[in-house]
Amino acid sequence: MRICIFGATGRTGKEIMRLSLQDHHQITALVRGNIQMKEQVTCITGDACNREDIQRAVCGSDVVISALGTDGVAVLSQSMPFIIEAMKQEGISRIVTVGTAGILQARTNPKIYRFQSGESKRKSTHAAEDHLRAYLELAQSDLDWTIVCPTHLIDGEARGGFRTEAHMLPEHGKQITVGDTALFTYQQLTSSKYNRKRVGIAY
Repeated sequence: MRICIFGATGRTGKEIMRLSLQDHHQITALVRGNIQMKEQVTCITGDACNREDIQRAVCGSDVVISALGTDGVAVLSQSMPFIIEAMKQEGISRIVTVGTAGILQARTNPKIYRFQSGESKRKSTHAAEDHLRAYLELAQSDLDWTIVCPTHLIDGEARGGFRTEAHMLPEHGKQITVGDTALFTYQQLTSSKYNRKRVGIAY
């Protein structure tokens, strides 16, 4: 499989890359600078908010994974329309992204998002709002998308035993490792269970 990965140098992206290479997939990664990568990885140097750079990265791929993080400048909501456009031009339908539990529905009030409720402990909502705009872009598209929404993301390898739930965070979920988040995200490339859904993941 030919996989285009955005955010390949981040915590979760690196682990998704490792899993992909372990299964001998061909990887194209959009990176900001000259970064040392494995021989099986084609690096495209560019900006995730630039239409042409995204088009170059997506070209020739079968599926797309985005593990991009938000950095205070709305990179997610700026990049997503370009990613969707590039995928349509390439005839690619499947995209799996890593979001945040903040954009899941609140269990106490399913009419609002978690970041708008008392369930979220974060004081700032800027990151969640950027993730939300990216989600709404995908929801309005005709792509086969899945957004993996981890709760508090801690360092650590995959250890299994995690729980998932469509559109909500599993009850009493407090944290999840980078390893299990990456593993579950990677598994969604070949699973249709959560197509066109947000999925909460936690222990």
